[in-house]
Amino acid sequence: MAEQDVFAALEAEGDDVDRMVAELDDAGWRTPTPAEGWTVAHQIAHLTATFRMAGLAAADPDGFKALMSRMSGDFDANVNAAMAPYLAEAPAALLARWREERTLAEKALAAVPAGQPVPWLVRPLPAPVLAAAGMMELFGHGQDIADALGVRRRRTDRLRPLVEFAVRTWDFGYLARGLEVPSSTFRFVITAPSGAIWYFGPPDAEQIVNGTAEDFCLLVTRRRHRDDLSLKAIGAEAHHWLDIAQAYRGPAGPGRRPGQFATT
Repeated sequence: MAEQDVFAALEAEGDDVDRMVAELDDAGWRTPTPAEGWTVAHQIAHLTATFRMAGLAAADPDGFKALMSRMSGDFDANVNAAMAPYLAEAPAALLARWREERTLAEKALAAVPAGQPVPWLVRPLPAPVLAAAGMMELFGHGQDIADALGVRRRRTDRLRPLVEFAVRTWDFGYLARGLEVPSSTFRFVITAPSGAIWYFGPPDAEQIVNGTAEDFCLLVTRRRHRDDLSLKAIGAEAHHWLDIAQAYRGPAGPGRRPGQFATT
């Protein structure tokens, strides 16, 4: 991926999320989302905390490492603790904090010299890869907000950095469940919103996943059940992968039920 392209895509994806919440009243911020126990405010608070960490990692690596050293081994506890100060804010203040942390993170990531790694939760990452991880967060939590508010999001080819990130992290579903990562190589054939075809993996791979970029991203963020998507698999391991795919290292969570949403 071109480095500037992923930073521009990150900003544009964030703008789309912002537009969904910019005019909400207090009741709108309290709207439940498909993530059990999470309102729209929870989703934005989580994104705010995530972007704060990304901005800190890019601009002040030592400060980020100090923050990480204070975290516990309990993933859910860490998530809740990171969100807490933002959830305590009134909606207008939360919106302002979200915009502030987003802007700081976008600028800090784009300013990292090419080839310089940025410390992150599991291991250091190149800034463009961390930006793509940010797109994954925006896509997933933005979808929760869209589902809660009845918004149909318009997808563009800026999904490519997220697709590339999901291909790069194809083994996360196995790791999150303590499963052995197969030695099989995978081929991903993804149709972009524009109709272009994106190919990843060796052409002679026996395990193949193909489908649209939007459905692929909905799968790897676990915002739709595979039964409600148009993705196809060739090979037993590829079929299994559609059941466990995720582009993040935390617990898999319950995901979404088959038929939970009328449309994808």
